[in-house]
Amino acid sequence: MQTTISRHTQTDTRKLILRVARELLMTRSYLGLSFQDLADRVGIRKPSLYHHFDSKEALGLALVNTSQAHFAKWVEGVTQLSPVEQVLSYIRMFRDLIGAGDKVCVVGAFGGEWDCIEPDLQAAVRGFHKAQTDWLTQVFTRLSTQPQLASTALATLSATQWAAQVNTICQGALINARIHGDVNVFDLALAPLRAQLQSFR
Repeated sequence: MQTTISRHTQTDTRKLILRVARELLMTRSYLGLSFQDLADRVGIRKPSLYHHFDSKEALGLALVNTSQAHFAKWVEGVTQLSPVEQVLSYIRMFRDLIGAGDKVCVVGAFGGEWDCIEPDLQAAVRGFHKAQTDWLTQVFTRLSTQPQLASTALATLSATQWAAQVNTICQGALINARIHGDVNVFDLALAPLRAQLQSFR
């Protein structure tokens, strides 16, 4: 019986590098992500990483771009939901998909080290953050057009303000939950916002 030994292709290896690097980024931050540790975890030699990413900045850019692509795919998956359910799903994405209490999101991982990252990387992170707030703004714009909500608390803020508030609360709660290693910290911070959104149903 002939045994076939499966070998990773270049594409497979690149995907594995990005997956492991993303985990390290979200748990250790960008500055805490070392090529040596990454290579060890992937199971390749450190110089081999440079066949896929010629610098740490290139890896960082790839991580941001990949995360933005994941977000775009996530948005497609919630398109059929009502505006309120879309925002509640956004909160759940931070809580469950990112992993409140265990990780921070990609934007947050770069944010605390802003002056230490390259301008192109800063621009990419800003772009990813803007993609999220732009989407939230569109969702709240649709929500605000519903006549039954005109006299509710929704009318006290513009769609742009609501988007900024939701994103900022999620980001801050995620960081605090990571500090304490406790998802309940996230839930406690988001409880008033969730209740407010649910009242719009």
